[in-house]
Amino acid sequence: MNNDVTLIDSHAHIYEKEFHPDFSEMLQRAGDAGVSHIIAVGADLESSRQACDLATRYEHIHCAVGIHPHDACRVTDNCYDVVRELATVNTKVVGIGEIGLDFYRDRSPRDIQEAVFRRFVRLARALSLPVIIHDRDAHDRVMTILREEKAEEVGGVLHCFSGDLAMARECVEMGFFISIPGTVTFPSNESLREVVRGIKIEHLLLETDCPYLSPVPHRGKRNEPAHVRLTAKKVAELKGLSLYDVGRITSFNTRRLFGIGTAPQTARIAYRIRNSLYLNITNRCSNRCSFCAKFDDFTVKGHYLHLEHEPDFAEVMNAIGDPAGYDEVVFCGYGEPLLRLDLIKEVSAALKTKGIRIRINTDGQGNLVHGRNILPELAGLIDTISVSLNAADAETYARLCNTPFGIEGFNGVCTFLIEAKKHIPHVVATAVTVPGLDIAEIQRLAESLDVEFRAREYAEVG
Repeated sequence: MNNDVTLIDSHAHIYEKEFHPDFSEMLQRAGDAGVSHIIAVGADLESSRQACDLATRYEHIHCAVGIHPHDACRVTDNCYDVVRELATVNTKVVGIGEIGLDFYRDRSPRDIQEAVFRRFVRLARALSLPVIIHDRDAHDRVMTILREEKAEEVGGVLHCFSGDLAMARECVEMGFFISIPGTVTFPSNESLREVVRGIKIEHLLLETDCPYLSPVPHRGKRNEPAHVRLTAKKVAELKGLSLYDVGRITSFNTRRLFGIGTAPQTARIAYRIRNSLYLNITNRCSNRCSFCAKFDDFTVKGHYLHLEHEPDFAEVMNAIGDPAGYDEVVFCGYGEPLLRLDLIKEVSAALKTKGIRIRINTDGQGNLVHGRNILPELAGLIDTISVSLNAADAETYARLCNTPFGIEGFNGVCTFLIEAKKHIPHVVATAVTVPGLDIAEIQRLAESLDVEFRAREYAEVG
C-alpha cells in the first residue's frame, strides 16, 4: 500500500517578512508534511514581483500576480501593464490574483474596487489565465461581476471562501473552485464545514493564506505551508475520506486549474479510495445511464480511469500488488465489471487464497448479458454485491438507464437481487439520488425484495 500523502498549498504569501528568518526551514517542514507545490500569490506590484522571484528560484513554487482590493485606489494604467508583463515573461505565473472586492475594511472606495476588479478579470481573459478571487463581505457583487465579465471563460478559485453553501454551489456551476483555509478547523466556523460537506471534493482546493489564518492548534500564531496538512485532515473527516484521498484529489484539482505539471493520464487498473482497493477492468457497460459521470470526465477521486485496453489477469494482479491491509477489494471502475466474468472469477480466486474480502459493484444485468444465471459461479468468491436498482418501475428505469433489454432490463435487476441472496452473503440495492426521483419508493421496493438499501449521492462518484 502507498500511504504517501501529497498536498498543494494553493495560496500562500511566503515572501512576507515573517518568513525571512527561517525560510529554508519552513520549506523543509512543508516538504516533510507532504506539500509538493506552493503557489505564492501576489497582493500588490512589489509582492507580485517577489512571488515571481521565488517561483524562478524554486522548482516547486509557482506564483500568481495581481493587486488586492485594499490597494485599488492606487492602481494606475501602468499597474495593469506591469501585471501583464510579469504574467507574460515568467512562465511560472499560473493565475491573476489575488483580485476582487473587500467591503469589510473598505480601504478603497467600492466603486473603484469594482472597476479595478473588472479590468483584472478582462486581463486574465486576455492572457487565458485563471483568476484568484478575494471576497470579503461582497458576495453578491463578486458573483455579479464574475458573470458580467465572463470569468467562466478562464475559471478560477474563490480563495478563503467565506460564503454559504448556496453561493458555493453557484460558484461551482460557473466552473469555479472553492478554496478551503485553516479556518475550517475553528470551532465557530460551522458554515464553512457545511460548505465542505455540501460540495463535491472535486471542486475543492486547500490553502493556508499564510502567514495568516493558522488552523487549530496553531491559531493565533504564524501560519505556514506545512499546516495545510491540518486543513486536509479536517476536510477528510468532514468528507468521510482518508487524508491520502484528500491530498490526491485536491492536488489533482489544483494542477488542473493552474496547469501545474502534468496531471497523470495513465489509466489506473487498481486505485485506492479510503481504505478500499478498486479494480478498473473495463470501460464497457451494459447500460448507458443518463446520470453516469464518465460521459463528462473519466477522473474519479483524482484517479484517471480511461483504459487504453482491457487488462488481463497478469496485469490486474500486478496492479494490485500486495492487497494486505486493505479493508476490501472492489470490482468497480468505470464500466460494468461483470462483462468480464471470467476475469473476475480468476482474480477473486487468487485473492481469496490470501483471505481478502471482495465486493462487486454492478448494474445487475449480468444474467441477461451472459444468458444464464451467473450468480452460482460467484459463490464463495464474492462477499458483497452492490446492485444499481435506480428505479421503482420499469418505465423510469428504462428512461434513466437506457437499458438495451427493454422492460426486461428492470425485471432482470429485480430477479438478480433475489437470486443473489442465495449465493452471496451480503446483497445491497442502491439508487442514485437523481433530482426528481422518489428514493423512498425505491427503498420500499428493495425492502420488499428483502435486501439492504443504500442511496448514492447524485453526481458523487467513488
